[in-house]
Amino acid sequence: MTANTPEHRRLEQARTGEIPWKSWGPYLSERQWGTVREDYSAGGDAWNYFTHDQARSRAYRWGEDGIAGICDDRQRLCLALALWNGADPILKERMFGLNNSEGNHGEDVKEYWFYVDSTPTHSYMKCQYKYPQRAFPYMDLLATNRSRSKQQMEYELLDTGIFDDNRYFDVVVEYAKDAHNDIVMLVTADNRGPDAATLHVLPTLWFRNTWSWEDGHAVAKPTIAAVDGNSGITTARASHAELGEWLLRAAGSAELLFCENETNNERLFGVPNASPYVKDGINDYVVAGNREAVNPERTGTKVAAHHVLEIPAGDSASVRVRLTASEVAESGASSGKKGLAKPFERLFSTRRDEADQYYATLVPPTLKPDGAMVMRQALAGLLWGKQYYEYNVHRWLLDHGVNPWDPAAPATSVRNVQWFHMLAGDVISMPDKWEYPWFAAWDLAFHCAPLSLVDVDFAKEQIELLLRTRYMHPNGQISAYEWNFSDVNPPVTAWAALYVYEREAEIRGEGDRQFLTRVFDRLLTNFTWWVNRKDPDDRNLFQGGFLGLDNIGIFDRSAPLPGGGTLEQADGTAWMALYCQWMMQIAAELAKHDPAYVDMVLKFVSHFVWIAVAMNPPEADTTLWNEQDGFYYDVMRMPDGQTIELKVRSLVGLLPLCAATVLPADLLERHPELFERLTEGIARFSDALPQLTQLPGPNPEGRRMVALVDESRIRRILEVMLDEDEFLGPHGIRAISRRHLEQPVIFDWGGQEYNVHYLPAESDTGMFGGNSNWRGPVWFPMNLVILRGLVQLHGYYGDRLKVECPTGSGRELDLLEVASEIATRLATTFTEDEKGRRPVYGGIEKFQTDPHWHDLLMFHEYFHGDNGAGIGASHQTGWTGTVALLYVMSGALNAEEGAVEAVGE
Repeated sequence: MTANTPEHRRLEQARTGEIPWKSWGPYLSERQWGTVREDYSAGGDAWNYFTHDQARSRAYRWGEDGIAGICDDRQRLCLALALWNGADPILKERMFGLNNSEGNHGEDVKEYWFYVDSTPTHSYMKCQYKYPQRAFPYMDLLATNRSRSKQQMEYELLDTGIFDDNRYFDVVVEYAKDAHNDIVMLVTADNRGPDAATLHVLPTLWFRNTWSWEDGHAVAKPTIAAVDGNSGITTARASHAELGEWLLRAAGSAELLFCENETNNERLFGVPNASPYVKDGINDYVVAGNREAVNPERTGTKVAAHHVLEIPAGDSASVRVRLTASEVAESGASSGKKGLAKPFERLFSTRRDEADQYYATLVPPTLKPDGAMVMRQALAGLLWGKQYYEYNVHRWLLDHGVNPWDPAAPATSVRNVQWFHMLAGDVISMPDKWEYPWFAAWDLAFHCAPLSLVDVDFAKEQIELLLRTRYMHPNGQISAYEWNFSDVNPPVTAWAALYVYEREAEIRGEGDRQFLTRVFDRLLTNFTWWVNRKDPDDRNLFQGGFLGLDNIGIFDRSAPLPGGGTLEQADGTAWMALYCQWMMQIAAELAKHDPAYVDMVLKFVSHFVWIAVAMNPPEADTTLWNEQDGFYYDVMRMPDGQTIELKVRSLVGLLPLCAATVLPADLLERHPELFERLTEGIARFSDALPQLTQLPGPNPEGRRMVALVDESRIRRILEVMLDEDEFLGPHGIRAISRRHLEQPVIFDWGGQEYNVHYLPAESDTGMFGGNSNWRGPVWFPMNLVILRGLVQLHGYYGDRLKVECPTGSGRELDLLEVASEIATRLATTFTEDEKGRRPVYGGIEKFQTDPHWHDLLMFHEYFHGDNGAGIGASHQTGWTGTVALLYVMSGALNAEEGAVEAVGE
């Protein structure tokens, strides 16, 4: 049943179109430089073509970036924070980090900021940034990380000593909406240092540059100009042909600084500028004192409200600005017309209270306060991670001199030529606010599950987004990620659709069957693409290649294999088995109201059966299952027919366990012909495939199950998975068995040695550009897939199947209890242990012991396999945000009834 807090009412108004509460939000990236879209180099060197150093002076083509910023849902007008401490060589307008060739473990941001809170309509948002008072050590970070090897730890900002003596500002940025087109910004800076310090605070408003590019039609250039305001208020008016007029108002003591959001060609390329007031003009005025760098006429396409704050030691100061549509401001509806102090306090107090009311309906009441804080920050990070993404691939290719329509055109190395049809211009849930300012297909699917907890309508939109005609390839492929749309991600969209459908049914009493039908119909095309493209031998053994698991295997699975071999992938085949199961479940749900879908249930059950036979063929010399080890491995098949088992114990071999789905008893009661037709089909092949007649029958509750592994194999796989010397770590299931620490896998072919050994943190290989880190750490999304599989298996076996957990402990648990054990270990990655320490922060004492750092969480890309410390991208809240589901699931995981549904089918 839908709750009735003010935020719930705003969500309903947005859903019905009554009030567009989501028209403004945190859709501005923390980083636009170094992306594929901005790469116009000859060789496709995106990371080095458009650098951080250039970003302050060079206008972007496809997007914008800023600190704790917001923009409209087409990113035409942007508002973000800029800062200067009086010592930095440049204005702090965006987060600094290293690109893939600069970091010893790939690209990495070198700043500390935290998404503390957000409501789904962004009626209230809060972000906190740690800004040093000393000169930011740009060159030290760059040089030291470049000099370190892959075997050494990364050199982080805290390692430089810049935060010694607490000489930094805690800068908190909050937004509150008085109306959908009336947004107030509050910046509060706390001086944590021992001495008084000066801080320049510059809330900055600018238009994305859409007028400098040859798009075949004239684009009217927008303007921002100073206007006379009320006494004590400084005002600038922003005028845009589509967006209309908006007013930015600040305290009267603020100085408005104007320039153009256009490239400083003179600084970057040594050629004259069209205007003297270019993109870095405000930087040059504030930092270098160049008064000629800003427009004395007080007009341009970029403006900053410059505040200079003198903050005593241990004290704080605030800056207030308001961005309002002109018609609202001029009608007097905006409380800002009465001033910028007291109305702000009242509005923020109201919105904070409403945010608390909203989350009180989501956070389980039994959850301890520390866990509730983790859950809320995880969801806040997901909501802040929504970014506007624009990419007209056809236009981008033409800019590179590539005409995909020309059959005589020579072959080119330019990316994504086959995706010339793609036309993106949407707000998308991104994997990371800094490191990944582009979407990734399976990341997005995982995001949708926790997003459905806070905004089921946005989650539905995101599921359908990549299935739309302007994204999906005409051949049925779903685009993987910007660096190579043609690569392959695991097909988890069907699972996400099921999860979100069930979540909406829980909220509104009924799921959206039209949504589910649309998704099913589009996924049919994608399923067919998988069958036709990734099963080249028509043997139901799939070769997905990359599948998102960059470095988990011996080879780069997207590249040609040694000796011309092909790879039969245990995980690729298991993913397709899961895909069959999820499509079967969707068809079964749709068949409740449309019997035509019964045949689709049979189609996917049948296809699953053939995949199961292919993985476990009768009388075969080589299968993916190793009976001696009790584990699944990839197999490389050579051109001469030789097969080579690649005996790496990894998630690849655990995925077949997860391919299990319980069929509800009422499905066969409603459609008895389904089982009859399936039985008839099996009987036809009983002579050749006698194991088909041994499919598990109904359990005592009348449930049936389709699964890749039988009970004996389940026990053997779990014996390995639940061994703390193999996969079961203190904070979840590792990506690779810890046994490979002492027993690495070594493979020699043609005099070249390949090896895989357990690495609990960063990888020591340059595979996939050096950004490959699957050789040991814990990954939340894959753990979620394992949890789903365990709960499904429990739904069939119940307490009739118990295993030791951990292996060798003598502690017998049923599979639901095993799932609960793993979920608890995952959740404790973020919560305080008995010593008050958070495993996510490992040995970083500043986070462990300083009260101003301890409760500010970062949701990393992956986690140390032995101690849970956060590793990799520090703001990969997207799929690590699935930790929020663990708290919601916790009640169901400890209760028999409803457990299967709670984990999301």
